[in-house]
Amino acid sequence: ACQDATVTQELLKEGFHRDLLVKVELGVVGEDAGGCAVAARTRLPPGIYVDPYELASLQRHNLTKVVLIPDVVDVEAPEYLATDHLVLLYMEPDPQCSRCFRAALPVHGRYHRPAEESEEALVVLKSPEVLVCCCDSESLVTCSFGERGITVGNPELGIWFCVSVPEMEL
Repeated sequence: ACQDATVTQELLKEGFHRDLLVKVELGVVGEDAGGCAVAARTRLPPGIYVDPYELASLQRHNLTKVVLIPDVVDVEAPEYLATDHLVLLYMEPDPQCSRCFRAALPVHGRYHRPAEESEEALVVLKSPEVLVCCCDSESLVTCSFGERGITVGNPELGIWFCVSVPEMEL
């Protein structure tokens, strides 16, 4: 059933320039999720950011589908002067798995205040909210995640349901 969806997020690369990889496997026994659309909605803390110029370039080349809120980000601001921002990342079907979706997003670390005790700063990336809309499959439309379903825009687009994943430390 949909409630058994597995969501993972992983940081790839090292240093200030990383990729956030989000993977979702829908728990639909014996069925494929080809009629489903999946998106991950996450709030990035002030310690990391998405470069809107890099994002625009990736979108021009159809390499990612992302909505950034706010769409203006001060890429030069240090962590202590920055604000968090919301990212809605649309996921692509995984060709290796009929129930799986994945997306990668380039993220960048910000400079933190100097510290005497440590050369490292901890940034906690909260769990993303994963939105699932299975608009073309009758059996999947009946799946729900409690009372957290929300209708998006036009009712013909179907119902989007939410799943959460544990937070991770960067």
